[in-house]
Amino acid sequence: MIPPLLLAILLPALGALLPWLLKPMRPMRDLFNILVPVGLIAVVLSILPSALNGETLEFTIGDLGSGLSFALALTPLGMIYALVAASLWILNTIYSYGYMHGLYGKNFEGQERYWCCFALAILSAMGIAFSANMLTLFLFYEVMTFSTWPLVTHTRKPEAKRSGRIYLGILVGSSTLFMLTATLLTWVWTGTLDFREGGILSGSTTAGQAAILILLFFFGTGKTAIFPLHQWLPNAMVAPTPVSALLHAVAVVKAGVFTVLKISTELVGTSVMQGSWGAEVVAWFAAGTILLTSIIALTRPELKARLAYSTIGQLNYIVLGAAVAFPMAIEGGALHIAMHAYGKITLFFAAGAIYVASHKTRVDQLDGIGKRMPWTMTAFMIGSISTLGLPPMGGTWSKWLLCVGMIEAHQWAFLITLLLSTLLGLGYLLPIPIRAFFAKEKPEAAVKGHEDHGESPWACRIPLLLSSAACLVLFFWPGIYAQLAKMVEGSTS
Repeated sequence: MIPPLLLAILLPALGALLPWLLKPMRPMRDLFNILVPVGLIAVVLSILPSALNGETLEFTIGDLGSGLSFALALTPLGMIYALVAASLWILNTIYSYGYMHGLYGKNFEGQERYWCCFALAILSAMGIAFSANMLTLFLFYEVMTFSTWPLVTHTRKPEAKRSGRIYLGILVGSSTLFMLTATLLTWVWTGTLDFREGGILSGSTTAGQAAILILLFFFGTGKTAIFPLHQWLPNAMVAPTPVSALLHAVAVVKAGVFTVLKISTELVGTSVMQGSWGAEVVAWFAAGTILLTSIIALTRPELKARLAYSTIGQLNYIVLGAAVAFPMAIEGGALHIAMHAYGKITLFFAAGAIYVASHKTRVDQLDGIGKRMPWTMTAFMIGSISTLGLPPMGGTWSKWLLCVGMIEAHQWAFLITLLLSTLLGLGYLLPIPIRAFFAKEKPEAAVKGHEDHGESPWACRIPLLLSSAACLVLFFWPGIYAQLAKMVEGSTS
């Protein structure tokens, strides 16, 4: 019998092969593109009771000797990420059919490559989530970068190729220069790369060495889009919207913030983080990134660009929580992985649905569009409220815990940062659905050939409605995610 942790990686691997193997049989390929994500959800859910009960599941793929191995292990934090990635993969797959077929037809160019790379991105997400040590995490982290690059450059247009170069340059450059260096130094100084409750640096490194490692690890995790390593994310918005949703909610950026939380709690250790000047430097960079990108978002007329800068700010909520490293900040950061994922994927699904139906891309074109697309813009409103951390949406709880964490740490400047970011968010997100429903439609804003549009195809709307419903449900029943986040916080005490 295949161990479930390994099966969670093998299923997406199968999903990456099937588009090529079933290329002549498109109906069969489309069926398996749905069945494989469903299978992955089933596998992840089968592991969930073990995670909630605090049971240990481990699997060693290969032992390299000298304290190095390629291995998998179950943790509450990894369970949060795995559950988010698995549940949203199926929604994004269904949405992809509506979006890609709506714009490019059922036989769109490069579809085998598209489905294959999507599956490889999920494979790497599962590998990162269940990594037992930093070596395993690093390898899957790089797989994610290279598997998502063809998705960013999918259209093969000059601007897509340029964005792809920026994408690879920043992500590969930061991980190889900083993260790999930090990984090697950790192994030399401690003799191990295994993740452990409480970390492995305490008693093994000096304060100066720990600070250096913190800086290298946090700035080596370029997928968090912390300043000045943030430009890859807005540039990647040239990708098709399902890819943008993958980058922002399911895989790439979540891999980044998951990694910094993993490093903070199980590699460095929160006790070391709390007393380190390196962590303080990271925290100030994260706070600056939050405010800077929130202000930039206010100025961006393109809808996807505005959402991209919003994501950068929201990601750095988690980076800030990981750097402050007090229990409630860690719990809030862990919970925000899930809450932000459902809110932000809803916003990107809505942006894509708007484009499929109307070909509108700018915020100033959306006045009155709520009368034509009531379902889409209602979902956009829900996603906006959740992303901002306002009741009655799920994002309320993670934002609240992060704020309490700042109070617990007596970090008043960072608390003010979170509150100011929320106010700025009210300015760049909420006016969009409000004007969509209550402003008068501008005839001159209509795109030729799409003047009398209605809602997007049902394949776009169903995932959109499900993800927005999840935002609402998670306010009243944060349930599993809240329990797992509490377990992450408990492991740091």
